[in-house]
Amino acid sequence: MSVIKELLLWLLFILIIVGGLFTYYARTPIPLEHTPFEFSLKQGSSLKSAAHQIQQSGGLNNELLFVLLARSLRKANQIKPGNYQLEHEVTPLQLLNMISKGQFEHSSLTIIEGTTFKELRTTLNAESTLRHDSATLSEAEILKRIGATESAAEGLFFPDTYNYSTGSSDLIVLKRAYQLMQRNLQDNWKKRDSDLPFSTPYEALTLASIVEKETGQPGDRPMIASVFINRLKKHMRLQTDPTVIYGMGDKFDGNLRKRDLTQDTPFNTYTRNGLTPTPIALPGLAALQATLHPAPSAALYFVARGDGSSQFSSTLIEHNNAVNQYQIKPFKQKK
Repeated sequence: MSVIKELLLWLLFILIIVGGLFTYYARTPIPLEHTPFEFSLKQGSSLKSAAHQIQQSGGLNNELLFVLLARSLRKANQIKPGNYQLEHEVTPLQLLNMISKGQFEHSSLTIIEGTTFKELRTTLNAESTLRHDSATLSEAEILKRIGATESAAEGLFFPDTYNYSTGSSDLIVLKRAYQLMQRNLQDNWKKRDSDLPFSTPYEALTLASIVEKETGQPGDRPMIASVFINRLKKHMRLQTDPTVIYGMGDKFDGNLRKRDLTQDTPFNTYTRNGLTPTPIALPGLAALQATLHPAPSAALYFVARGDGSSQFSSTLIEHNNAVNQYQIKPFKQKK
């Protein structure tokens, strides 16, 4: 009996020691590399997944103990997804309470299809709920900070609405938009049609940006993509105005003149063959899908009808007739 009592005492002693160490862990601030410190928890994250995400971000020094703490306090199923920001060091217990209660102030930013990277930077800089860490960075520095491997930022950010905690860095929004574009691009690239005239996802992204800028009516996207793909296959120049406008940069005053179409730039598809060096805007999912699944057609031309839609033609004669019907005649009638 005395042996059993002694074992029980030792067990009690061990439990007290373990409990003390566990309490010490729970109430000791987590060292952070910098403050404010930001991390994100994905939608549907389990406790273990959340702990792993925080540790990967540098916000936890012991993933296992954090999981045990949450389970001991019965908070394993209370983890709230979102973007979190720590203004100072917190204890594991405080961190657990924060992510189980979803203690962050929500703000959101919408990136619109067809936006250029320059326009996106202006939007970010004007958003008062974001911290403008990218404002003084060059394009190359931004790409490096968000983990992008491309040399140009144009077209790399997916148009969507992004929720974040108020006061978050604008680099977090850019990183999430970049990663979402990469996922959507890669997923759709794997399911692309055969016999497309480009060999990399980036080339598809570039054409999708042109399709995005040329589309007036959503239903026309697959046909617009078909025209450009048919022209690429025949080694015809794309001859699309939005690329010329993009290449003009700040010189464009809202009016595209005949001399602009003949002024050579790397983005002038009237003077140069093939795709532009980079995308010219941010394409949305519909433009990506239309580019990778174009409508089956022999169309090589299209002209605006004046109501946002386009008239498609497979021969130059048909196209000239369409131009006369939808462009020249209405212009003469207005005089």
